[in-house]
Amino acid sequence: MPRPVTVGFDGSRESLAAVEWAAEEARLRRLPLRLLHVWDIAPDVHTPLIGPETRRHWSESIPREAAERVRKDHPELRVDTAQRCGDPAETLSRAAQDSELLVVGSRGLGAFTGFMVGSVAQSVVAHSEQPVVLVRAARTGTATPAATAPVPTDGRVVLGIDTARPCDEVLDFAFAHADRHGVALQAVHSWHFPPLYGPESAAAVAALQGAVAAAREGALAEVLEPWQNKYPDVAVTRECRIGHPVPDLLEAARGAGLVVVGRRNQRSRFGAHIGSVTHAVLHHCSAPVAVVPHD
Repeated sequence: MPRPVTVGFDGSRESLAAVEWAAEEARLRRLPLRLLHVWDIAPDVHTPLIGPETRRHWSESIPREAAERVRKDHPELRVDTAQRCGDPAETLSRAAQDSELLVVGSRGLGAFTGFMVGSVAQSVVAHSEQPVVLVRAARTGTATPAATAPVPTDGRVVLGIDTARPCDEVLDFAFAHADRHGVALQAVHSWHFPPLYGPESAAAVAALQGAVAAAREGALAEVLEPWQNKYPDVAVTRECRIGHPVPDLLEAARGAGLVVVGRRNQRSRFGAHIGSVTHAVLHHCSAPVAVVPHD
């Protein structure tokens, strides 16, 4: 049995967007799609009058109705539904272990306040051993129509790269996705030029900065070369500049089809960590974000 693309689904607008994204991905990967609805055994303090039988009915009917819509739109796609009772973050993380990909929804807050990655999604991203994609629903808020108008999507993949610690898992995921979807890939690498103190002239500083920039660009090209050879049909553009990775990635992500970032598999006594750059991208990027764990 091939491993499915699993999508966490609870009937919300965000999860509907995640189902739509996951269905197309499963179709292109020629994999089954699994809609997983998790309901917590803890009492629901917001709807205390809803009994366990009603909650169980919702947990069964909500994914079933969504699966029927997906089958109608993608008749060639195998769609399964599953219900689990337990802690949502733990259950989704376990489900990711036997999946090729886990997809979850994330709620938008507005044009200026960014997005909210809830505790469940954030915990799943931090603990999953498989790639996790967070998909946004349409923006809501009180900003002007011009501010909230959707940015036209060109479908390209934006890949954040640290040339000092390139990760094969992240690179392969990004290139394979671009190749599968027939879109371009934009590799973004940001670097910091340390301040210089002393009698150096402006010309000397500019020359040194130019030399460092050339070295950085060469390192980026070297990292990408074997993957461009592996995926020759993927058109690649390189963006190497002085700056900080978070604003540079967010700027590049406007209109992108997917942003790919990594998460190092490391544990501390305080638990799993996402990393500052990945954490910021998750909270502020309007495009779908794939977080790929790596050693």
